[in-house]
Amino acid sequence: MTPQTHEEAYVQRSDAGGVTTLTLNRPAQFNALSSAMIAALQTELDAVAADPAVRVVILAGAGKAFCAGHDLKEMRANHEKPFMQALFKQCGKMMMTLTQMPQPVIARVHGIATAAGCQLVSMCDLAVAADVARFATSGINVGLFCATPGVGLSRNLGRKQALEMLLTGDFIDAMTAQQQGLVNRVVPPDALDAEVDRFAQSIVAKSSVAVGMGKQMFYKQLEMGLDAAYQYAAEVMACNMMSEDAGEGIDAFIGKRKAEWKGR
Repeated sequence: MTPQTHEEAYVQRSDAGGVTTLTLNRPAQFNALSSAMIAALQTELDAVAADPAVRVVILAGAGKAFCAGHDLKEMRANHEKPFMQALFKQCGKMMMTLTQMPQPVIARVHGIATAAGCQLVSMCDLAVAADVARFATSGINVGLFCATPGVGLSRNLGRKQALEMLLTGDFIDAMTAQQQGLVNRVVPPDALDAEVDRFAQSIVAKSSVAVGMGKQMFYKQLEMGLDAAYQYAAEVMACNMMSEDAGEGIDAFIGKRKAEWKGR
């Protein structure tokens, strides 16, 4: 595959005030996740994760769609099991990075999000959708159960709601996605950026130490039993209380002033 120029980069990055926007940029292919697209997104996510100046990440899509899932043409052109195994391993690593990086990731969903595109939404920490957006795990319609998208979907929706999407391939609208737990907010298209920014600025105003520790704790405790989760959470809170930011935040609250975060 011919590499794209800088202007046509598979993923475009922009930064402003501690907020980084990563935009999937294959609009003619509805931002399908080719191997090259996944690699480009992985590179950007790794760079952002290591950048202490970045406080929040927004994941967006260029063109009409947010993301239409995997690139089926590429998959058919490389119809060998080793290629498929490598592709899904690569994609799984990228999806896991979304939850493992210290910064919260907000999906900005302006259009359709299908199959692995729906998976992307489910793996972001927060999601805001335009009321015209639609969601589906449509692989079943072409004889392919959306197994990997099902991992994220089943951790956002109830079991029966997730299986309904996985077994039927039917679309759900944005309001249904919100009711079932896939997205946080649904707004008119012209209010989408303002709502995403509201989330982002609310997080930017908080302690990066508390946010980073909290995100890591949240995902780790989900995989634990109840007793182990409480023990782990208690240790995290104790460590958080020892941070300079917690001391500053409490002193500011008591003194009725604005906190000045140290980032430590």
